Amino acid sequence: MEKTLPFSQVLAIGFMLFAMFLGAGNVIFAPMVGQEAGTNVWIAMGGFLITGVGLVLLAIIALTRGGGTVEKLAGRVHPVFALVFSILLFLTLGPIYVIPRTTSVVFEIGVNPLLSEQVNAGFILLLFSFTFIVLTIYLSWNTTKFIDRLGKLITPIFGILLLILIAKSIFTPMGTIREPQESYLSDVFLKGFTQGYYTMDVLAAFVFGGIFIKSISSVGITSKKEVSKLFIKSGVITIIGLIALQLSMAWIGASSVDAIGYQENGGAVLAQSAKALFGQSGIYLIGLVIFLTGITTNVACLAAVSEYFERIVPSISYKKWLIIFSAISLVITNFGLNTILNLASPILLLLYPLAIALIVLIFTNNLFNGIKLSISVQ
Repeated sequence: MEKTLPFSQVLAIGFMLFAMFLGAGNVIFAPMVGQEAGTNVWIAMGGFLITGVGLVLLAIIALTRGGGTVEKLAGRVHPVFALVFSILLFLTLGPIYVIPRTTSVVFEIGVNPLLSEQVNAGFILLLFSFTFIVLTIYLSWNTTKFIDRLGKLITPIFGILLLILIAKSIFTPMGTIREPQESYLSDVFLKGFTQGYYTMDVLAAFVFGGIFIKSISSVGITSKKEVSKLFIKSGVITIIGLIALQLSMAWIGASSVDAIGYQENGGAVLAQSAKALFGQSGIYLIGLVIFLTGITTNVACLAAVSEYFERIVPSISYKKWLIIFSAISLVITNFGLNTILNLASPILLLLYPLAIALIVLIFTNNLFNGIKLSISVQ
């Protein structure tokens, strides 16, 4: 007999998945689009939402159709491709890029603005990143507690704080939206489209499938049919939340120029906007928001990559993989945010089109009668 969950439980699971996607690293791009696109912001965000949000739901549906895990999905192309693509994907979404990026963004927005010029920022980054990653390990240790910790506790807290920030920016705007910068005078939609890549949420959808299935075991959902239905329901909740959030972040960026001028990155836009809206207390507000969103993303990514490598190398346990990947993340984090972003860009531009191709493959599967690609080497 199939188990039926109450709406409140489905909502909590949806919040858990939303928290996994909503990271400190992927909220810094829409504010920058807002600042640079100016009066063209909504055209740019149309493209941004396709790659940064819309494709996420298609990826979730593709994943449920493709077997529930990315390796099964990619295996429709070829087993070797599935292995190479999955390893690159999980390492990028884990210790090589996302965890170091998220930790660095939390530091740059939530900690660095509070430091005096006399303080050694590099040493403070080391202390902070070590503490933050240890907390990530603790929260990742037991995946059956994700719904309670992420869905019922952390997500509502940072959701309320974000709503306060967004409401303040709407009812007491920082200024008027200015004319677009040079980069957004032409090909505006396409520019926004490519910027949506950097949220990495489509790639994250592939990564979170396995850990989602593992985490909902605590509520007694085990049949493939019910897991797929719950994944899609949670995905819809996630998409609605992400659309509302990214449009709000773009609005904050677009309306901020009069108050804070043009900033170098989206993290600075958010930090300075919060200060302009709430004064010094705004720094603490945005710092807490970024901290909470950062920890949820780190937990989801660390758990997902450890769960995947436990599957392909079962001789090393999930908890040992947590330690291994945390140590790698800690080292990479301390190279600094700019270095992390520059090194990862080529990998992202490789993986994202491949991910989109896999989604198309699933949705056009019936046209080819489910035929798999066969590659022979002579």
